Amino acid sequence: MKLLVLAGLFGLSFGQHDPHMNHGRTSIVHLFEWRWADIAIECETYLAPKGFGGVQISPPSESIVLTNPWHPWWQRYQPVSYNLCSRSGTEEELRDMITRCNNVGVNIYVDAVINHMCGAGGGGGNHSSCGTYFNAHTKNFPSVPFSSWDFNDGKCKTSNGGIENYHDIFQVRDCQLVSLLDLALQKDYVRGKVAEYMNKLIDMGVAGFRVDASKHMWPGDLSAVYDRLHNLSTKWFPSGFKPFIYQEVIDMGGELIQASEYFGLGRVTEFKYSAKLGTVVRKWENEKLCYLKSWGEGWAFMPSNKAVVFVDNHDNQRGHGAGGAAVLTFWDARLYKMAMGLMLAHPYGVTRVMSSYRWDRYFENGKDQNDWMGPPSYGNGSTKAVPINPDTTCGDGWVCEHRWRQIRNMVMFRNVVDGQPFSNWWDNGNNQIGFGRGNRGFIVINNDDWNLNETLNTGLPGGIYCDIISGDKLSDGCTGKELHVDRDGLTHFHIGNWEEDKFIAIHVDSKL
Repeated sequence: MKLLVLAGLFGLSFGQHDPHMNHGRTSIVHLFEWRWADIAIECETYLAPKGFGGVQISPPSESIVLTNPWHPWWQRYQPVSYNLCSRSGTEEELRDMITRCNNVGVNIYVDAVINHMCGAGGGGGNHSSCGTYFNAHTKNFPSVPFSSWDFNDGKCKTSNGGIENYHDIFQVRDCQLVSLLDLALQKDYVRGKVAEYMNKLIDMGVAGFRVDASKHMWPGDLSAVYDRLHNLSTKWFPSGFKPFIYQEVIDMGGELIQASEYFGLGRVTEFKYSAKLGTVVRKWENEKLCYLKSWGEGWAFMPSNKAVVFVDNHDNQRGHGAGGAAVLTFWDARLYKMAMGLMLAHPYGVTRVMSSYRWDRYFENGKDQNDWMGPPSYGNGSTKAVPINPDTTCGDGWVCEHRWRQIRNMVMFRNVVDGQPFSNWWDNGNNQIGFGRGNRGFIVINNDDWNLNETLNTGLPGGIYCDIISGDKLSDGCTGKELHVDRDGLTHFHIGNWEEDKFIAIHVDSKL
C-alpha cells in the first residue's frame, strides 16, 4: 500500500521508466511474431507460473503485405494504418490476449512503429493485413488519415530523400530511413494521430511501449507525443501510472546522436551490452570473463536505471542493427545459455529475453541471404500456431528460448534476488567467475578450456541446494546437481569444461 501511495505522489518517477511489473517479477520476454491467441495461452499456462513479468509483442498495427520477398518479418514494421489487425490476429483477439495476460499478472508491451509508414515503393492498393486501401506513391493513407502534407519531404535536404550521412543529425531525423515514408512528427495533427493509436492500446490494458526507430525522431517530438498519452488502465494498474517507455536508440559511440538525449523520456535499449557480452563470452578481442567485475556502467554503458538489456534481439540476431558477428543467438546454444545466465544474474538494467523462430539460413560472402524470412507460416502467408511438445519445448520451427530450462530458471533466479547487491565476486584471472546477489543467490561460470574446482563463499544460508541449471527443484527433490553450503556460506563447485552447461546457479528458493 505504501508503494501505491508514493506512486500517486511522485507521478513520473513511477512512470515512463518503470515497467510496472507485478511484485516479484523482473523480466520481459519478446514473443517475436507470435499470434495473439498463442500469447494468451502462454501467459496463462507458462509465463505467469514461471515468473515472467511481461511480453513484448510484435507491432499490432495494420501493415503492408509483401510477396517479394514472401511475407518478410519486416513487413510488420511498415504500417499503412493504425487499425489493429495484423498477421498475429484481429483487434478482438488482441483485446482478449491483453485481458487474459493482465488477469494472470503478465504485462503487455507493444512494439510501436510511429516514425514512418510503409516504404516509398510500396505501391497502391489493398495489399495490407486488413485489406485497407493505401497509396505509398501519393502518400495517401485514408484509414488514418495521412496525406502528403503529413510527411517530412520538405524538411529532408538530401538529393534522394533518404539518409546519406549518419553524422548529420538532421538527415537522421528528417529523412527517410531505408526509403520508409518519414512522418512529420513536428506537426500537431500527426502527433495527435500517433497518440490516438497509442492511447487506444493503453485503454485496452497495455503497460507500455517499445518505440521503434526512436533515434530517427527528435526527442522534443517524442516528448510531445508522450505528454498526450493516457495513464494506464486502473482495471489492472494503480491510478496515475504512466505507460512504460523504452526507446530503440542504437548508440555504439562515434555518432552525434546519443542515447542520453532520450533518458528523460523513458528507458533506452543498450545495444553495447549485447555486442560486448557476445565478444566476452566468445573470448574475442582478448576479452575474458574476469573483466566483468565492473560490468555495467564500468564498461561505459548507460546508467542501469535507464537501460533495457538483452543478449540478442530480432534485428541483431539477423545481422541487422548493431553488434555484428559478436552477437550470440540460439544458433550458438551453449554459449547463448551462458550469456543469458550472466545477464539474468547481474543486477544491471531491465532484462528482455528473446523468443525466436528458425529460418533457413543461406550465407553468401558472409551475409545471410534469407535474413528476411518471416515466421513459420502456411502457403497463404498466415502464421502457424506455436505447438508445445511433451517436454515443454516448442515445435514447428518455433525456438522458444524462454522455455529452455536454463533460461526460464534464471528468470526466476532474477526474481528471487531482486534488490540484492552484487556481492562475493571471485575469478581465476581468466574465464572462470562467480558472484552472488546478497544472501539470496549465487552463480558460477566456467568458460575456460579446463575444469573448474573451487570452494567459494556464496553468502547463502547453510543447507543443500538444487542447481537450477542442470535440473529443477521438485517437491520430492532435485533433478540436477545438489550442492551443500556449510554454515559459513562456503560450498565446493565442480564444472567440467566438457559439460553441456558450463555454469551453476543456486538461490534461496532452490534450497531443498
